[in-house]
Amino acid sequence: MNVSEPISSAEGRLRAASPHALVAAAGRLLAERFGAREVTLLLADYGLTVLQPVTHLPHTGDPVSAHDGPAGTAFTTQKPVVEVTAEADTQLVHLPVSVRGDRLGVLCVRVSGTSADPGTVLRLGDIATALGHEVVTAGRDTDLYLMARRTRRLTLAAEMQWQLLPGRGCARDEYVIGAHLEPAYAIGGDNFDWSTDADHLTLTVTDGMGQGIDAALLTSLAVGALRNARRAGIGLADQASLADQAIYSQYGGRTYASTLLLRFDLTTGRGWAVDAGSPQLYRQRGATIELVELEAQMPLGMFEETRYEEQTFQVEPGDRLVVISTGVHGTRSASGEVFGEGVLRQVLGATRQISPHEAARSVVAGLVEHVGGEGLASDAAVVCLDWIGRDAASTGQVRPSR
Repeated sequence: MNVSEPISSAEGRLRAASPHALVAAAGRLLAERFGAREVTLLLADYGLTVLQPVTHLPHTGDPVSAHDGPAGTAFTTQKPVVEVTAEADTQLVHLPVSVRGDRLGVLCVRVSGTSADPGTVLRLGDIATALGHEVVTAGRDTDLYLMARRTRRLTLAAEMQWQLLPGRGCARDEYVIGAHLEPAYAIGGDNFDWSTDADHLTLTVTDGMGQGIDAALLTSLAVGALRNARRAGIGLADQASLADQAIYSQYGGRTYASTLLLRFDLTTGRGWAVDAGSPQLYRQRGATIELVELEAQMPLGMFEETRYEEQTFQVEPGDRLVVISTGVHGTRSASGEVFGEGVLRQVLGATRQISPHEAARSVVAGLVEHVGGEGLASDAAVVCLDWIGRDAASTGQVRPSR
């Protein structure tokens, strides 16, 4: 085996593979370089409950937990896990597969018992990362990897919403984002979006009025209008105004989209916000959890030619910001108790030390428990942002949790 071959050549071989044949190409590559006897790509399902093997559909292997066991541990911690197997001469290396902070799944590679030294595991991780990038690119040309993420059929509304999303996470030196949607297979109106450039991050959370297809169509219009305005290079308030006009022109005020728009300066930590509706913003700073008080303005599309104003706030290195949709803070249990700020504070306090991805999932899990495990009556979106800041990132004072 040739483990000294540059990683760039591995990327080239994966890039040259047919979109549907990436796992097979990775298997051949790993067999040549590391003597791998078995290679399996597991992708996280939409609900982030299981990791499912990518195989020739409709046939597939059994899923494994996305939170327990060696593969689940590699996925949640985003660190390689070496499993000692019943076969004395082999080990199973579980490698997280992520693309710029968006967790896709786990690559499982069976190698000889003497091959899983730290240097080899590091090189295996590089190939797992290269494979992740190719899986994302291949999604333009094949449905294989999207289908492998499903434990059951999506509703049409959910299909539309998942196609709108930028991913479920994003990481740069200055910040780490983790996000979660529920019910994953039947969402209708909730959405999150983000975009970054050299010096700024823009983040939005949108809750389209209604349910099902109607809500999905409304949210698609809202997100498309916000992206169009953002890409025109205009300010946050004007982005809201243009999206507001687009929705009002289509619906005449009969329906609307509640949206929280946020923009951050990556160097200074200064934030701008337009609160156009019901999503709420919480900030964790040290042991303190506080609701960031913003001026409530009209939801997008409720009235003709609504004018919006920006507010400013400050984030500091080490801060965690959590945005929750109405489906989180407004949900009631069977006894009529609102999920509300009290329960949310408990969940946020208990998840402070885990990654933003797992924190967002835990908030939704707490919400499901609150309603009694019967399933959510409305969509719930949670976006968790850990702020590192440019100065702290450059000096290594605060390390991102990816």
